Amino acid sequence: MKNVFIYPLSILVALAIFPACQKKLVESPQSILTPAFFSTPQGLQAGLDAAYAGNRMVWGPQDFFNLTVAGTDEFNSGNDGDNGLVKYNSGYTTSNTNVTNVWGYCYRYINTCNGLIDIAPTVAGLDTTTRKNILAEAKFLRANYYFILVQFWGDVTLNQHFQTTPTTSATRSPMGDVYKFIIQDLTDAIAALPPSPLQGGVLPGKATGAAARHLLARVYLTRAGSTAAQAGDYANAYNTAIGLINSSASLGLGLQQDFSKVFAEGNETNSEILWTVQHTSTLAYNGSPAQNSSGPDNLYNHLFVPQYESQPGMQRSTLYGRPYIRVVPTHWLTDTVFAERVNDQRYNKTFQTMWLCNYAGNIPVWPNPLPAGAPAGAVPGQKKFALGDTAIFMPGYNVTDAQIKASRYLLIPPRNYNIRLAPTVTKYFDTKRSDMNAPSIRPIIVYRLADTYLVAAEALFMDGRATDALPYINAIRERAAYPSGNKAAMDVTAGNLSLNFILDERSRELCGETIRWFDLVRTGQLVQRIVLHNTDGQKNIISPKHLLRPIPQTQIDGTITGNPYPQNPGW
Repeated sequence: MKNVFIYPLSILVALAIFPACQKKLVESPQSILTPAFFSTPQGLQAGLDAAYAGNRMVWGPQDFFNLTVAGTDEFNSGNDGDNGLVKYNSGYTTSNTNVTNVWGYCYRYINTCNGLIDIAPTVAGLDTTTRKNILAEAKFLRANYYFILVQFWGDVTLNQHFQTTPTTSATRSPMGDVYKFIIQDLTDAIAALPPSPLQGGVLPGKATGAAARHLLARVYLTRAGSTAAQAGDYANAYNTAIGLINSSASLGLGLQQDFSKVFAEGNETNSEILWTVQHTSTLAYNGSPAQNSSGPDNLYNHLFVPQYESQPGMQRSTLYGRPYIRVVPTHWLTDTVFAERVNDQRYNKTFQTMWLCNYAGNIPVWPNPLPAGAPAGAVPGQKKFALGDTAIFMPGYNVTDAQIKASRYLLIPPRNYNIRLAPTVTKYFDTKRSDMNAPSIRPIIVYRLADTYLVAAEALFMDGRATDALPYINAIRERAAYPSGNKAAMDVTAGNLSLNFILDERSRELCGETIRWFDLVRTGQLVQRIVLHNTDGQKNIISPKHLLRPIPQTQIDGTITGNPYPQNPGW
């Protein structure tokens, strides 16, 4: 079974890795990977680094972000978002660039992994440990790429071996076969990978047993919610997740005490992090500001940013980011999911709601006469605030029009959130960029231990064991109370648990972490929740069409030998 998208091409091939944990890959572009290229230890290492580099094409550009974050119950389209994709309307077609790119990236780097796995056993001059590690890492990476494919598209082409030439024929394998293949790859990887990302000198971004165990738990949980479900999937999901949780202390892993520290800039190798995708300040390999979604830029620091710079007292800055405004939070997310803000500290640790004046050129002045309720010291004709003072504030609760008029700064209550100005997810902020327009150089956190706890809780609940699920969901909720909340008040009982509650808890914990679309499809809640909470997509989303992404038109058109490539229902 072959696929027209499989090319013997690699965009980035890394040739050396520095041993210090904060160092980055040093890379040199290569155009073609062939069996001959993989036939030496150096070639295998270069191919493995190319397979890792492929993750920067997934986690970082806009494509995968738009397919997993936008168009969910959490986010509507921002002023500059992909309206067709987000609104599930006629502008969302089989030629959608985001869909086409992710499909192509995954198959390109699956082929690189296939080359490593096929050829590594025969390469001379390779010690046993290195050979074992290369095979295990390649299987972990291949499982990741295939897991993306099967979640988005269902039945997909299952290429198990290295292809050295493009082909014009392709067939789709049942998703059940793809899941079995993924599970076998991860089982093999877990047995051979170093167990922890924080022990044994493992470089950031490298595959480990902990990351593979977490991914395997997610795979079982996801298969359990699909038409390929197998008896025991939920049990396998929670047993795998709980096994990782119970061994986390011995692996140097554990939940951060403070939720805000998980995504703190410069803290991407903390005890909660299982796997990251590394980015680099070298634009030759990390892309450039002009590439947008066509290259491996890390653009996540820009994609949530609103149009703050057009407001009085504000201009663009590296601190606040470039306003791409791809998404804005739904009112359900800000006003309902994060409604409890006394004991649950995650709202203020997830969203930016205040901007300080950084431009003196257009600070507004008080009118004459002063509005009723103007603060003491307000003088007609004098500036309302100064550099460093609050210029924009979103209090998170409603205020009167009179209060807005009398405020020194731009006061935006929830009813006035819009496609240009709304609370902003801060998890990806990067103040170390070279300038305000540059892409981020921060690693992207892909898997973390808090999700492992939530996977365990969901699997137990779905398997009829709500009481057993409580310790795992309460551990996440208690952590959210730090430092000033009441931990005991955050605990829930078995009677509180429902699928909706678990999904809401996943939003509170994992909001914006390129996982939500998968969560909603896995639990059968995508259409229902879009209709209830997403004002952009609620009129257009339908089942079963939108439960899978369309097979890219380029794949359909490129399959010209043998049977036509089947499209997904409704497309």
